[in-house]
Amino acid sequence: MTTDLPELALRSQDAGWNRERWERLPEDGNRYEVIDGVLYMTTAPSAFHQWIIRQIVRILFVQIDDAGIGITLWSPLGLFMPGCDPVQPDIIVIRTENLHIIHDRRITGIPALLVEVLSPSNPTQDTETKRKAYARAGVPEYWIVRPASRDLLLCTQPDAALGDYAGSDLIAPDGTLVSPTLPVRTPIARFFADAPDTTW
Repeated sequence: MTTDLPELALRSQDAGWNRERWERLPEDGNRYEVIDGVLYMTTAPSAFHQWIIRQIVRILFVQIDDAGIGITLWSPLGLFMPGCDPVQPDIIVIRTENLHIIHDRRITGIPALLVEVLSPSNPTQDTETKRKAYARAGVPEYWIVRPASRDLLLCTQPDAALGDYAGSDLIAPDGTLVSPTLPVRTPIARFFADAPDTTW
């Protein structure tokens, strides 16, 4: 149904959505998320968006998975946290000692890291709505990857009372990302390198 449409982001007018209603939605290639009772739907992302996810996952596999620190997963996969019923981040990192939060085909608990790659149709969903929801849930580290400017916003120190991250650092296109909570270090230029199509 959405293959001939441009990338779209829609939200429900009501805030009465929950896991039970979400479970009844069709598996049609769209991403459905529920944040504070509001349903958000986005259509399939661009090839460049998926390329960036691929590059980040490759880096995380070497520095996290291969080192036995945790596992890296990616959307579509339902993640249930307080206020998020569910969300589907682009990338999820779960520490080895917390793998018990994966059960019944879903993740129920707080991962070590969430990564979102911005899409042109819904940048405020990742930079505002999800950022606040992830901070309130207590996600220790959140990366917002910005393809248009080839940089990254590193969010740390979640503050539930503030409803935001107390720490926020912009990593420039020629900068190196050094995670403050995980043993990850990489030039962020690697996220965007060699993509066959950079149309955002």
